[in-house]
Amino acid sequence: MATLNGRHALVTGGGRGIGRAIAASLTGAGAIVTVLGRQEAPLKEAVAQSDAEGYVVADVTDARAVGDAVRQAAAARGPIDILIANAGNAESAPFLKGDAALFQRMFDLNVMGVVHATRAVLGDMVARGFGRVIVNASVAGLKGYAYVSAYCAAKHAAVGLVRALAQETAKTGVTVNAVCPGYADTDLVTQGLDAIVAKTGRTREQALAGMLKDEPLGRLIRPEEVAAAVLFLCSPAASAITGTTLTVAGGEI
Repeated sequence: MATLNGRHALVTGGGRGIGRAIAASLTGAGAIVTVLGRQEAPLKEAVAQSDAEGYVVADVTDARAVGDAVRQAAAARGPIDILIANAGNAESAPFLKGDAALFQRMFDLNVMGVVHATRAVLGDMVARGFGRVIVNASVAGLKGYAYVSAYCAAKHAAVGLVRALAQETAKTGVTVNAVCPGYADTDLVTQGLDAIVAKTGRTREQALAGMLKDEPLGRLIRPEEVAAAVLFLCSPAASAITGTTLTVAGGEI
């Protein structure tokens, strides 16, 4: 098991879903975890249930708020050693019905949210000679899906950012990687299934089968499985791995 004793990890979108599972996994490995999100209630719950040591409230699309939150977390629990840029969301629409505002929202959250969080921690990581930056980029960062073109475009950009930053930081002791989950058993997928059922009249089972038609494993990915991949990339054993995408998608890609 990876040991991260004393390492301070910041998990954006850490109050629920994959982010919450990552926070719990890092805590279990000995890290000091701060969860960040827009809504205070799930963050407080994560701390109350010992999945994290503390929390900060910020919208990752707001660079100033993220910077303030990082400074607050560092003052309370020490410099950030590990950043898990997990916060993100998807909106669906046929390309011809999606406007520029949809693309901007997806870019602001799924790309600029990563940029703001990374800019807030990377300089100090480089100065101290150690850091782990891991972006939750989704399989949508590696392939296309119909009706989520804005989300796919943003996640592809996030993967490109990971690859570029890895080149810049390769000799600094900082690694930059992405995990790319397939459809996971989270609130986001539950909401997607609800929308499919409402729009198409298909049963929930039929909607889920459609989601998983390209996944040989034939089931939703568990958040804990994504967290295990993240934990490995944070570990000393992964010090030579940078600029890569670790896919957790049941053989889909």
